[in-house]
Amino acid sequence: MKTKTSVQKLTRTRAIVGLLSLGLITLSCSNDDDPIAVDEEEVITTMTITLTEGSNSVTLQTRDLDGDGPDAPVITTGTLTANTTYTGAIVLLNETETPADNITLEVAEEDDEHQFFFTTSGAIGSVDYTDEDGDGNPLGLAFTFSTGDAGNGVFQVTLRHEPKKPNDGSLADAGGETDIAQSFTVVVE
Repeated sequence: MKTKTSVQKLTRTRAIVGLLSLGLITLSCSNDDDPIAVDEEEVITTMTITLTEGSNSVTLQTRDLDGDGPDAPVITTGTLTANTTYTGAIVLLNETETPADNITLEVAEEDDEHQFFFTTSGAIGSVDYTDEDGDGNPLGLAFTFSTGDAGNGVFQVTLRHEPKKPNDGSLADAGGETDIAQSFTVVVE
């Protein structure tokens, strides 16, 4: 038979265990007044590149409305003039939203966290950056695009998120994550 002292000790022990448990729960569920902002990866369904020379313009576009779905992107290219320098501009959209979300604005706003990389071959001479981020590193929303002699060429455009800056201008040195990449086969006449 339990004595009055044993019952009191048992009750006191249960009360202490309960209070300790409540204290641990309260500590583990602290309210964080300074949460770390999560910068989600951009959803880019459409990249439109406009190349302008005088009153002539050529549009290169990749549009993939189902993302990683079964449908391939729709790629549009144009014919370029030989031995010509074009002014280039890139617009990025997320067309899964209505109205479409202009991701170009986010890339420009977060310019220190983004950089376009350009790779050329064939009848495409060179691509040179004409814009930069706040630290003076290349960005690539604006550029010049020079063609060589008549022929075919490939123009690859890759947007990297959080690349190493400065870098040597190559994807291998850049690191980071690819937000969008597309190769355009172009005809130069």
